[in-house]
Amino acid sequence: MAAHKISKRTGEHYLWGDGCDGWHLVKNPELSVIHERMPAGTGEVRHYHNRSTQYFFVLSGIATIEIAGEEVILHPQEGVEIPPLTAHQMFNKSEEAIEFLVISQPTTRGDRVSIEE
Repeated sequence: MAAHKISKRTGEHYLWGDGCDGWHLVKNPELSVIHERMPAGTGEVRHYHNRSTQYFFVLSGIATIEIAGEEVILHPQEGVEIPPLTAHQMFNKSEEAIEFLVISQPTTRGDRVSIEE
């Protein structure tokens, strides 16, 4: 397999939530790496994954992630691992956009279960 560079500029882009962006850096059944951006004051829907383990790593800004009822504040260059079947929800409670990586193994495609509140 020939190596090729991929970046936020060249990765497959998608929109989600309220003005949030995602860029697929690695997209295969065994591994997913996504660079995401959340504007100030946004959040995702609380959910869990049946099979996937996820790792969130903050690149810029300050993120708040609720994991199984506990809030964790992540600063740049900090991350947290979330095992399967663990409810979680990412928020940007700050006044600046945040950017972070979401690494999932295996991919979360078809593995996300939203929690209605």
